[in-house]
Amino acid sequence: MNLIEKTAIKLKQKNYSPSTQKTYLNFISSYLLFCDQNQYNYENSVTPFLLKLISKKYSISSQNQAINAIKFLLEHILGLEKQYIEIDRPFKPKYIPTVLSLIEVKQILANTRNLKHKTILKIIYACGLRIGELINLRIEDIDSKRNCIKVKQSKGKKDRLVPLPEELLVDLRRYYRVYKPKNYLIEGKNIKNNNSESVPYSASSIRNILKRAVKNSKIRKHVTPHTLRHSYATHLYEHGVNLRSIQVLLGHGSSKTTEIYTHVSNVHINNTPSPLSFL
Repeated sequence: MNLIEKTAIKLKQKNYSPSTQKTYLNFISSYLLFCDQNQYNYENSVTPFLLKLISKKYSISSQNQAINAIKFLLEHILGLEKQYIEIDRPFKPKYIPTVLSLIEVKQILANTRNLKHKTILKIIYACGLRIGELINLRIEDIDSKRNCIKVKQSKGKKDRLVPLPEELLVDLRRYYRVYKPKNYLIEGKNIKNNNSESVPYSASSIRNILKRAVKNSKIRKHVTPHTLRHSYATHLYEHGVNLRSIQVLLGHGSSKTTEIYTHVSNVHINNTPSPLSFL
């Protein structure tokens, strides 16, 4: 059994997501080939490999993914102890996320005519969901008696509960009466099986729905489904919800991740006078 096969098995055993498994295996394959072609040692050739990625204009995010993949190889497959692995990570620029105003969110929803499409965007914004969390929601995840939605095995393999607003529940009941989903809350078209089996809605379709609504709303910001999640968190903060609660609602493992919303909120901006007023 070669190193790639061993890595594939170990990734499955550790229950990494399919996308992470694919990414790690691609980078590890490239790294092993790079070492073999240049007669480098697997254990200490990470830096020249990263320099090659940089020369090929790989993003900082991709460079970090490559580092994580190689660390997995060194630690879990080659058995190298962590304290002996020294890898310099690239500095990651810090950007503040794009956030929509309440008026812009209203415009986007108003310019989404299709009931299913509007329901999709409302769920993402009203519950602060990631796009992958939305498309994996099942009917049984909606708890109308407790007014909450169970988000299962999201990022970091964690479950969490998010509030289900009464306004959204009314919309969901209307949506259910019209579309009658069988399994997934938002179902896509199953062309392969003649629509006989329930399949989740596609992420690309959701992006296109939002893109059209943003264009029709004449909003010039770069808006993605994740922008609705950022807007959800920011609007909660601006209306007095504390950061710890927002952290739990978003499923953030660290409070530092949630603190970004203090930088995009207009609370401090509106409460800070201009020095022009002192003149």
